[in-house]
Order: sequence, then C-alpha cells, then structure tokens
Amino acid sequence: MPFCVSPSLDPAHGPGCGCIPRGGVLARRGLLGLAAAAALLPAGRAVAASGRYEAMLLNCIDPRFTTASARHMAAGGLMDRYSHFVIAGGPIGAAHPRFAAWHGAFWDNLDITTQLHAIHRVVALTHRDCGAAKLAYGEAGVATRAAESASHAETLRAFAAEVARRKPALAVAAGIMDLDGSVERVV
Repeated sequence: MPFCVSPSLDPAHGPGCGCIPRGGVLARRGLLGLAAAAALLPAGRAVAASGRYEAMLLNCIDPRFTTASARHMAAGGLMDRYSHFVIAGGPIGAAHPRFAAWHGAFWDNLDITTQLHAIHRVVALTHRDCGAAKLAYGEAGVATRAAESASHAETLRAFAAEVARRKPALAVAAGIMDLDGSVERVV
C-alpha cells in the first residue's frame, strides 16, 4: 500500500496517492521515470537555479522578522525577485569581527548568487532587539535606542564598504528594521 511522506503539506497526496510505495522504495516504473527526466536535463547545469533576479536579501534568523522582511522586499517591487541569505544578526553576522568565522560563508554565497542570479544589489537588514547585536556590541552598545542605532549603523556602513570593495558593481541598501516592520535606512 503506498504512502505519502507529507500529506499535510500537499492535500493532493495521501493514502493511496501512489507517489511513494510503502517502505519508501521506488518501483521499477518510478525509477525509469526519474532516469528519463534526468536525461532531459542539460549536463553540468543547474537549470532551476539559473535566472536573473534583482537582489539578495541578507537578514537575521529571528523569526519575528520573517514576514516583515518579505513585506519590505515586496514593497520595494522585489517579490519573488531576490535570493535570500539568513544568518544570526544578518549583516552583523556577515561583517562584525565577533562573528569572523561566519564571514566566508556569506561572501562565498554572494559570489555564487552573482554568478547564478545576476543580481544588481544587496539589501542588508539588521533589526532592533537582536541577540546577535547584544553579543557583538555588548550591553552598552544596545542599551538605548540611540546606542543601538549607532552600533547597527557602524556595522551596516562597514558591510556596505566591504561589498563595494569585493563587488563594485553591486549597490547596497541597508537599514535597521524596527519591531513594527518599518525600516530606518542607513545606507
């Protein structure tokens, strides 16, 4: 009897849908279908990964800002036109010395994104009440709204300067997202 791995995610699948037989082993017909589909793909190319997009969004892992970040991008006319890199602190994680071990992952990803997606800009968002910012700047660096703004702005400017050094053709739009989803533009 067939079963579906995730019927709750796709109502078209469920008991008896036949997508995957019991035990998770594909039948000979399924294997032949997969082989035929793979043969149609151009060799050495990631067909689905290529394309032209406008930007890359770099922001924090904090789930309080997931929807607000997507709204911010949509408001800028970028819905479904950007790649997304998420790391603790966003630009803080990618540029602050406290997180130096993480920097290479971001810059390598930016290299790949420019190659695969031909982006024109990076949108870098930090946010208020960020745990990574507290680790990077210390309590005093985020003790007041003014101190928090100054700390974030310093890192956002350093981040923008590093993008300009590494990828001079890319524009950078950087800002601090407030708890209500509004963004204070820094760069």
